[in-house]
Amino acid sequence: QVQLVESGGGLVQAGGSLRVSCAASGRTFSIYDMGWFRQAPGKVREFVARIRWRDGNPSYADSVKGRFTISRDNAKNTVYLQMNSLKPEDTAVYFCAADPGRATYEYWGQGTQVTVSS
Repeated sequence: QVQLVESGGGLVQAGGSLRVSCAASGRTFSIYDMGWFRQAPGKVREFVARIRWRDGNPSYADSVKGRFTISRDNAKNTVYLQMNSLKPEDTAVYFCAADPGRATYEYWGQGTQVTVSS
């Protein structure tokens, strides 16, 4: 099992920046990939970014490309999402998730709220 705990959400004005973190514990050696997803009120959960644990190779949704950066600290078993140039439409609960190499995100955190005011 892998446990994930997000932190760092909050309220920020449009154009501002925020960094959210996700700390993993448990069977972290099994993690192949970690991702960030978000869910706005009344909308389905959507992919934001992912990072391959072994080599840090990232990928992003088009909606955040160039504004968000995903990174990881293997020593701390933590993945980060640096969010710049935030827009009101980025408002959502942000979740991190871990894929233990079975091509599916099996483990999820509880989420952290990010609110961007206009």
